[in-house]
Amino acid sequence: MPLFEYKCMECGTKYEVLQKSSKSQENVICPTCNSLRNKKLLSTFSASVSGSQSSESSCASGNCEVPYSGGCASGMCGLN
Repeated sequence: MPLFEYKCMECGTKYEVLQKSSKSQENVICPTCNSLRNKKLLSTFSASVSGSQSSESSCASGNCEVPYSGGCASGMCGLN
């Protein structure tokens, strides 16, 4: 199930909700004040990159870009 992040428009609390689909937003209740007035936030995500260097060591040198190795349709984008 996807994890969605919300912000309560009444009290300002930010919280996460496990939901089956994004269409069930009307059923989301703030855990602090029980308000139904909420706003879905854009969340970040993490991805692992395979290769000889870890993303931490490559970012430490100032180069945080993933090397391009071809199209992702063939599985060659470096994000598999």
